[in-house]
Parts: sequence; structure tokens; C-alpha cells
Amino acid sequence: MSTALHTAIEAIPLPHSTRTLGEERALAGIAEQNGGLVVTLRFPYPTAHIAGTLRAAVAQAAAAGGETRTVETRIETEIVTHKVQPGVPTLKGVKNIIAVASGKGGVGKSTTSACLAVALSRMGARVGVLDADLYGPSQPTMLGTAGQEPKQHDKHFIPVTTAGGIQMMSIGFLVDTDQAVVWRGPMVSQALQQLLFQSQWDEVDYLIIDLPPGTGDIQLTLSQKIPVTGAVVVTTPQDIALIDARKAVDMFGKVNIPIFGVVENMAVHVCSQCGHQEALFGSDGGKALAGRLNVPLLGQLPLNLPLRLAMDEGRAHALFEEQPAIAALYTDAAWQLVQAVARQGKDFSGRFPKIVVE
Repeated sequence: MSTALHTAIEAIPLPHSTRTLGEERALAGIAEQNGGLVVTLRFPYPTAHIAGTLRAAVAQAAAAGGETRTVETRIETEIVTHKVQPGVPTLKGVKNIIAVASGKGGVGKSTTSACLAVALSRMGARVGVLDADLYGPSQPTMLGTAGQEPKQHDKHFIPVTTAGGIQMMSIGFLVDTDQAVVWRGPMVSQALQQLLFQSQWDEVDYLIIDLPPGTGDIQLTLSQKIPVTGAVVVTTPQDIALIDARKAVDMFGKVNIPIFGVVENMAVHVCSQCGHQEALFGSDGGKALAGRLNVPLLGQLPLNLPLRLAMDEGRAHALFEEQPAIAALYTDAAWQLVQAVARQGKDFSGRFPKIVVE
């Protein structure tokens, strides 16, 4: 097979990235078939959102190199389990757990969690959401599953599935949402573990855990008992939010959970009448935080009326169809996130036999 074609394909830029297909080791093979060529690309993350772009780029590279045969590009995805905190075993049915956290309430963490989950699902991943904000569960409302109850099988919950195919569990399915959850820390920690470990997750590539604000009992349970691949920190640009975001960052550092990136939420307010943008909470605070941490700024996301309405009305999935500009922002954030996860070391614990000393 032509070395020139191999080289040309490896030089193709990975869309919305600074890397090439060669740097990603994405070219799995070039084979002759039925008088044409079949190019196989294999990625460690979902790529449905860029599949068309990749196929066009491969065809262009082949044509530029003088290839006259038809070129078919097959794109494969092989998402694996990555490393978690030392001493914490990985979870059956879940490959990677991503905690979405903020040090301060009211910065849009739950909205970010829901929209990242929808974006990942639309990119081709198998996605789950665990609503860990036990005092104020909002994911059932945002993802359009409020009022449903999880079925049970073999003493385990079957996660509720959204219209877009996202598996989710929340205390909001099990308690009266009009009643306050008045539990002490140990009960909250136990409930969180039950929601996670006593649910039958079905081969989830990425499980998004929507954490409550702060650095309390749930966060401590997360760091000690739950296998977390990494975290995303959500903040608004204003100084008071950044102070608390830095506390969340410090907490993850102390428990050996890497930060995959920062989301600057409510970066600008977009007027629904004229489209004017105004930085109500200051400018680039999240960007500066990401720079200090040397992690990606996953996105600077807007505060606008269609986004708020979609979350309140349980139409997170519909939002991506109706608001392509907003969908593109969250998709780009999710794209950077999965690339960061893929760069994390792989988990090899499943390859070793269990040794029992009698």
C-alpha cells in the first residue's frame, strides 16, 4: 500500500483539535477491497459529530495524492476504562466516571451536567447520569424523566432511560420531590453509594455525576469510595464564584482526582430580542482559572432564555435541535473532555487474576 497515502492520512488534522490523525494513532489500516480502498480509522472516544468531516478529509487526501480508486472510510470507536484513584476498584457496567463540581451553588452545574450528557450521547457514546445532589435533585426535570420510577431486578435498580437514550438515576425518582430531604451526612453518603452501586448500568462509556456544591460529605464519599476518572469544575466569571471554585479544585487535588477542564458558565448574557451580548458577571474568570491549573477551558457558555426554558421544561434533548449555536458550544466542550479522558492512563486491573491466599 502507498506509503504516501498513509502519510497523507496521518497528516489530516483532527477536527476542532490541535492534533493530527497520526498523533492520535487513529489510522488502523488501509486495505484493497472490490477494486477500491477501505481506510479504517479507530478512536478512543466518540466521533459521530465529526464523521462526515473525517470522511471528506480522507477522500481529499487520497485525491490529492493521485489516488483514482474509490475510497471508503470506516470509523470505529473503542472506549476503554481509564485509571481512577489508587485503591478504589472500577465499577461493573461503567467505564469512566466524570464528576461535575462547583464550590458554589447557582453557577449552572446541573445545566452543564445535563447538556454535557446530551452532547456525549449525540456524539455516539453510551452515557449515564447520576444525580448526586440529594438535597436538590434536578436532573429528572432537566432530562425530561420527572415522575418516573426505576424498575428493579435482582435487588438492583434499572436506571431510567431518557428519550435520547441516557441512563440516569436520581433520588428524585424515589422520594417525594415536594418534601425536604432531611438527612445527616452518613445517610446521604449511604444513599449516594446505593444509587451508584445498586444500579444495573448497561455498558456506560461515560457516567456524569452531578455533584452538589461545596466540599462536604458527598464529595468525601466520592473521593474515597467511588472510582472517579476525573472532574470538571464549573464556575461563573465573577470573583466570588472563582474563590469557591478554587476550593473544589484543591479538594480534587488532595484526593488524587485529575481536573479535565473548567467550564465558564454564564460568561455572557445573550438578549433574546436583539442578540446583544453583555458580560454580566465579569470576563474570562474561568479562562484565567483554567490557565492557572494548566487544564483546558472547555467552554465559555452563555446565559440566555432558550437554555433556561429548556432546562425548566425538561427539554434538554430538544434544545440541541432547536438551538444549534448552543449545541455547538456544549458539543465542543464535550469533545475536549473526551480527548482529555483518552489521554488518561488506562486501567489494567481487569487483566490480572484474583489471587486468593488460603
